Amino acid sequence: MALFSAFLEILQRPTITDVVGELMIFIAPLWIAVIIGVLVGWSWKPKWATLGGENLASSASKHSSPASSSSFPIAGFGSIPTLSLLKLQLPGCINWNSENVMIESSFSVPSTMNSDCSSSQVQKESSVAVTDDDLKHLSRLVEVKDGGPSWIQMMDRSTPNMSYKAWRRDPETGPPQYRSRTLFEDATAEMVRDFFWDDEFRVKWDDMLIHAETLEECPTTGAMVVHWVRKFPFFCSDREYIIGRRIWKSGCSYYCVTKGIPYPSMPRSKKPRRVDQYYSSWCIRPAESERGDGQLTACEVILFHHEDMGIPWELAKLGVRQGMWGAVKKIEPGLRAYQKERSSGSSLSRCALNAQINTKVSTDYLRTLETDSTTSSNEGDENEILEVDASSKNSMGKNIPKLLVVGGAVLLACSLDRGLLTKAVIFGVARRFANMGRRL
Repeated sequence: MALFSAFLEILQRPTITDVVGELMIFIAPLWIAVIIGVLVGWSWKPKWATLGGENLASSASKHSSPASSSSFPIAGFGSIPTLSLLKLQLPGCINWNSENVMIESSFSVPSTMNSDCSSSQVQKESSVAVTDDDLKHLSRLVEVKDGGPSWIQMMDRSTPNMSYKAWRRDPETGPPQYRSRTLFEDATAEMVRDFFWDDEFRVKWDDMLIHAETLEECPTTGAMVVHWVRKFPFFCSDREYIIGRRIWKSGCSYYCVTKGIPYPSMPRSKKPRRVDQYYSSWCIRPAESERGDGQLTACEVILFHHEDMGIPWELAKLGVRQGMWGAVKKIEPGLRAYQKERSSGSSLSRCALNAQINTKVSTDYLRTLETDSTTSSNEGDENEILEVDASSKNSMGKNIPKLLVVGGAVLLACSLDRGLLTKAVIFGVARRFANMGRRL
């Protein structure tokens, strides 16, 4: 009623000039809010908003970050892209599943599987793609000694046979990084290792994987180059991944590295859009059951994931927060189905066979990598894992813009008009704008 009364007061001015003047003052804050929104949106716009498909592809190949720059998705152990969680919030009438045979037939990628690891192409594009430097980086991540920002906990959930914790951190540059710890009851480390490596079985539980092909494999080190195409929601084109991967074994622990790599033998195309900055690696090891019997009958998986799919990172973070648990819950049924299939005596796929070819390293060697003298002192410092929810902590970099917005709204409201309506509009716009980052 107060706003309506203020509007009527403007219309009751004695002259048309006074009415027009008051209306101009009334409308001015709205235009100012629009201009501010345009300026802020322009300054925050993603790079892909102004680049064509070809420019984006070339730009991504020039500026892609190495695996040592950051780490984690989230919940899917390198199998569920961050944006895939957004589909959980969209109408259920949209058909997300497709017939794999029909989709795969549209990709005519030649298979170049080599059985000789010494071939020049394998050495250049497979064996060299994932090296001991990647093992060192993953080991530092597992031991929380990579020198990055502190991890902020965002989830702690469990089922009778699985427990799950997830953390996130925002580096100064690059996409958000995720860390998770999952404990599977009644599962061996070897079974879980094969499960995540087996692309042929993955299509049965990962409904977004529509194409998986092995391009290169090395029977000596087990290193592989694989080609993935993943189905994305209707408002995004499909994404293509060229992934180099390899497994190291230290004691009873398995260090599994997968990351995006350049692959000149397969030129990029407009569709599907290739994702260059991709890192999804995990440490798999036996763990004590949480049932309290003191037995090592469980398997612990510590995962690190990040990728830049060409969508706004804040939008991706929103999708992760809303859909992470729904995506994680799908993994355990897939693992149990895999256990059942393996117990029936079914033959192993080529990917599962490669998962059993590991480069063995000693614990002392890992410790040597972690304390490498070539690493900077800052990188050797331990970072923290904070047991707090991400929504309860805001960085100073986010608080300062909010203070500027609210402070500017106060000055604007006090200087333009003393009427209640104008102040209400200004403060309403400012509050919504300032709270936008908090919701994300």
